[in-house]
Amino acid sequence: MNYISDIRKKIGQGLVMTVGCGVLIENEKGQVLLQKRSDTGEWCVPGGALEPMETYREAAAREIREEVGIEVSELKLFGIYSGEDRLIHYPNGDVVYSLSVIFTTGSYTGEISDTDSEVLEHRFFDRESIPKELFRPDARPILDWAEGTDTVKAE
Repeated sequence: MNYISDIRKKIGQGLVMTVGCGVLIENEKGQVLLQKRSDTGEWCVPGGALEPMETYREAAAREIREEVGIEVSELKLFGIYSGEDRLIHYPNGDVVYSLSVIFTTGSYTGEISDTDSEVLEHRFFDRESIPKELFRPDARPILDWAEGTDTVKAE
């Protein structure tokens, strides 16, 4: 199922409201996995759009499986993000306003892969080395993580 593609066939590139689900994955060194996007070359939280009838956790786990190639578990809610920075103008002309549900986990299995077409690279970063080239909609959760936020945020 690809709900967003089905909607795009009907309305074109105009504004679509979505729910994005992502995971800040930490390794044993306390570093976070970020994904370099193939469309903008910027770093983001691995994840993607919620499909109809999925839970947030199911969507986040599915997107990580599809884009990163690993299985995640023990997802803990990190934050729910909305606001002006969630309006996205993609390079292909599509416009999206995306509420974002972000989880954290340190529990994953499998080998990280960069083979998904939406991905240039995956890399772990420590709190002091977060890249400046962040995909604007994902900047707040990444920077919240870098600041050591340990409470659930709802903005």
